[in-house]
Amino acid sequence: MAMLPLVLPWNEFYWKSGADGRLRIQECTSCSGLIHPPKPICPSCRSQELTVREVSGRGTLFGLTVNHHYPYPGLTNPYVVAQVALEEDPRVKLTTRVVEAEPDSLQLGMAMEVVFEQDDDVWLPLFRPAAQQPAQPAPLPEDEVTVEQVRTLVRPRLGTRKFEDDSVLSGIGASKIARRQMVDPLSLTLDACRQAVADAGLTMDDIDGLSTYPGGGVESGFSEGGVTALEAALRIRPSWYNGGTETFGPGGSVIAAMTAVSAGLARHVLCFRTLWQSSQETLMRTGYLRPGGGRMSGDMGWGMPFGATSAAHLLAQTAGRYMHRYGATKETLGWIALNQRANAGLNPAAVYRDPMTMDDYLNARPTTSPFGLYDNDVPVDGAIAVVVSAADAVGDLAKPPVRIEAVGTQVIERMEWDQSTSTHEPQVFGPAAHLWTRTDLRQDDVDVALLYDGFTFNCLSWLEGLGFCGVGEAKDFLDGGKNIARDGILPLNTHGGQLSHGRTHGMGLVHEAVTQLRNEGGERQVAGARVAVVSSGGLTPSGVLLLRTDS
Repeated sequence: MAMLPLVLPWNEFYWKSGADGRLRIQECTSCSGLIHPPKPICPSCRSQELTVREVSGRGTLFGLTVNHHYPYPGLTNPYVVAQVALEEDPRVKLTTRVVEAEPDSLQLGMAMEVVFEQDDDVWLPLFRPAAQQPAQPAPLPEDEVTVEQVRTLVRPRLGTRKFEDDSVLSGIGASKIARRQMVDPLSLTLDACRQAVADAGLTMDDIDGLSTYPGGGVESGFSEGGVTALEAALRIRPSWYNGGTETFGPGGSVIAAMTAVSAGLARHVLCFRTLWQSSQETLMRTGYLRPGGGRMSGDMGWGMPFGATSAAHLLAQTAGRYMHRYGATKETLGWIALNQRANAGLNPAAVYRDPMTMDDYLNARPTTSPFGLYDNDVPVDGAIAVVVSAADAVGDLAKPPVRIEAVGTQVIERMEWDQSTSTHEPQVFGPAAHLWTRTDLRQDDVDVALLYDGFTFNCLSWLEGLGFCGVGEAKDFLDGGKNIARDGILPLNTHGGQLSHGRTHGMGLVHEAVTQLRNEGGERQVAGARVAVVSSGGLTPSGVLLLRTDS
C-alpha cells in the first residue's frame, strides 16, 4: 500500500489541486513569495496575509537520485526521486518523482513540467522533462543563505562566562555492538549505562540526572524506550531528566546535560543512546512486528508519497549537486569509506573489519545514486552511554576528565531538509561557525576528528563546514586518503565510524573521542591526542563539541 500524505484542511489545496490539472502553492500576499511546505506565517517577511496561488507547473530539475535499493509499494526499482525548483520562485523545491524519462537521460538544470497521478483522494504532483528544452541546462539557483554567508549570521557570545567550563565528561560505556542480537534493547542500554557509571568511579546512587535522544519508541528500532524505560528499570529517582527528538542527536542530549549541571539541577547526568534497528528489521520480516497504518504527516509526509522513504534520498541529491558544482567524484567519497574500514580493522568492537579496496567500494551494489552500499552506515543493535559530571567533582572521579572546550549549536540554515542547504548536509555550517566563536582554539589545534558519517557525504560536509578544508576543496583534501589517516594531518573516525563500526547515531563518536583523549585507543590510538572535535546530527538539527584534556 502506497504511503499517502495526511490531508488536512490547511494543506489539501496542494494534495488535491491536481483534480483540475493545476498546481497550487501557498503565497504570501505581502512579499509575493511562495511558501512550501505551507505554514501559517511567511518565513521571509513574517506576514500572515497568505493565499493560494495557481502556478504554471514548470520548473528546473534541481536534484535527482536513482533508487536501486529501498522498496516502495507499487513501484519497481529503479525509480527516480527528484527535486524541482519552481519557475515562479526557485526558492521553493518540490520533492517529487520523475516519470516518462529514462534515468540516464536526466540532467540537473533540465526544464520540467508537472503531471498528476491520482491515488485515492490525493493527486501526487509528479514531473517529466518538458518537451522544449534549452540549448544548455539552466544553472541551479543559489540558496537563500549561501554557505559562505552563514558565518555572518552567528550570534555574538553572551558575556565572558562559558557554561562549558562547568562540566566534564567523566565516564563512558558501550554494550556489545552487533547485527541482529535479538535481545531486549533495554538490556543493551543497561549494559552501557552501568559500564559508564563504573568507568567514572561512581555508583548508580550518585546519578541524579538522565538525558537521551530521541526518547521512547521501542517499536521503531530507533530507541529502546528512553528515560521512562531506564528509570523504570533502575529507580534512581533523577532530579532532572531530558529526552526528545528535536535536538541534534545524542550530542544534544550531552549538551542538555551540561546545561543542567551548569544550572545546579544535577551533578552527575547519565546520557545514553540505544538502537536496535538490525533486530527490528528482522522482527518485521518474520511477522513479530507489523508496520503501522495511517497516513504520513510532518516533514517526511512531503517526500514519502513520492518514494523518498529514507534520509538517503535527500542527501544523495545533495551529494549529486555538490559533485555537479565542485567536480568531486565517487572516489572522493570512497576515500572516506576506505579510511573508516581501515580504522575498524584495528577495533575489535567494529562490525565490519575486513579490508576494503577502492575497487570494492566502486563495484558495490548501488543504493540510491550516487550512493552505493559502502556509503551507508551499518544498522546494528547497541547502546552507548556517557556521564556528564560537575567540573568540581574531578577529584572524586576514577579517571582524568575530558573537558568541553566549546559547543556549536546555532541554527542558521533552513530546517526543512529539501528546502535547506543544497550542496552540503543541512545544519552543518551554522553549528560549525558557532563553535569557533566560543574558543580561541583553531582547526590546526585539533588532533583527531570524529565526524558524523551516517553516509560518507555527511562526513565530507563536516570537513568543509568546520574549515578543515575550503568549501568545494574536499576532492583534493581527501585524495589518496593520507590526510585523514591515523598518521595524517587530521585523523578521522579512528574507531571505524558508523560506516564500519556501526550506526550508533553519533554517540559512538563521543565515546571514541573520549577514548582517544584518554590515550586508551590501543592499536588505533593517535599519538599525543589532546584536542578532539566531534559532531552529531545527520539531517536532524546538528551540533558539534570541541573536547580537550588538561595535559
